[in-house]
Amino acid sequence: MPSAADHEFMARALRLAELGLYSSTPNPRVGCVIVKDGVVVGEGWHRRAGEAHAEIHALQAAGDQARGATAYVTLEPCSHHGRTPPCADAMIAAGVSRVVAAMQDPNPQVSGRGLALLRNAGIVTDCGVLGSEAQELNIGFVSRMTRGRPWLRLKLATSLDGKTALENGASQWITGPEARQDGHRFRARACAILSGIGTVRDDDPLLNVRGVETERQPLKVVLDSRLELPLNAKLLEGGGVLVACAIDDAARSAALRQRDAEVLCLPNPEGKVDLPELMMELGRRGINEVHVEGGSRLNGALLVAGLVDEFLIYLAPCLIGHAARGIFDMLALESLADKAQLSISDLRMLGPDVRILARPIP
Repeated sequence: MPSAADHEFMARALRLAELGLYSSTPNPRVGCVIVKDGVVVGEGWHRRAGEAHAEIHALQAAGDQARGATAYVTLEPCSHHGRTPPCADAMIAAGVSRVVAAMQDPNPQVSGRGLALLRNAGIVTDCGVLGSEAQELNIGFVSRMTRGRPWLRLKLATSLDGKTALENGASQWITGPEARQDGHRFRARACAILSGIGTVRDDDPLLNVRGVETERQPLKVVLDSRLELPLNAKLLEGGGVLVACAIDDAARSAALRQRDAEVLCLPNPEGKVDLPELMMELGRRGINEVHVEGGSRLNGALLVAGLVDEFLIYLAPCLIGHAARGIFDMLALESLADKAQLSISDLRMLGPDVRILARPIP
């Protein structure tokens, strides 16, 4: 039975894992704390793919004191050879006597094998301490491993009357600086930022992370069925752009490739971009979290397709009027019984604005 100390040290490991919030992708965010006789003797966190995992950093910090110690790790130690050797083997070699994992690794290459390897070596294992917190931290990695597609978070900045822009498309700024800065933190944790050609034409956004210290920029993904993206669009600066289209136009594709953009043709039967297939393709590319900043048409299409996993809503204390642009462009409901039900998981003030995190109820 896990003790209060187990929860305390696992909470510390989770705080370490959070240090990789912006950098560990496509790998999970993992922290590790090694404790001997109630004292922390080593700790570490996974910084970036290709480098040592959290367990290795912690074992190196602990040195000989790892023998007979308890290791607290936020994700089951890996048991396979990837870019780095298996962490379970390193735990065994170091002489750790007990391993407490927050959750089992959803990666089919591991999925319980790491813990089994430890047990077969005579190491006591426990799994599930602060498991919900660990899963939330790696919600995108879990989604990609179990569903084959990223976790999709739809960001909305709206007035109290549910408007995201004026009738002429002007939307800067509905919310205050605190909300906008928070939005960039969510951009930074994402692996890709998704927008539509309409938003790009109206706002000419950079679609990058600003004002947040990060060593990488997310992939910029533009839904552009007819390849209408202007070659002077700001988001093309600096590369890292994927244009998803529905037509095979060699000339336009070549022009975009000259701007270092990748063009991916994924048409559906209606002549639009196949959104479910795009999500699966992003999953195959190691994208864990997608942050959406689009207009009502894209928002509605994603919602109707059942691809929205979470809503990130910034609600500003202002009124814009009925002629302004709404949040979703979708077919009208004939019955309130068909309304989309949401569960609010977090609600807080950011300056004058309210931030709501909500998820669809199946």
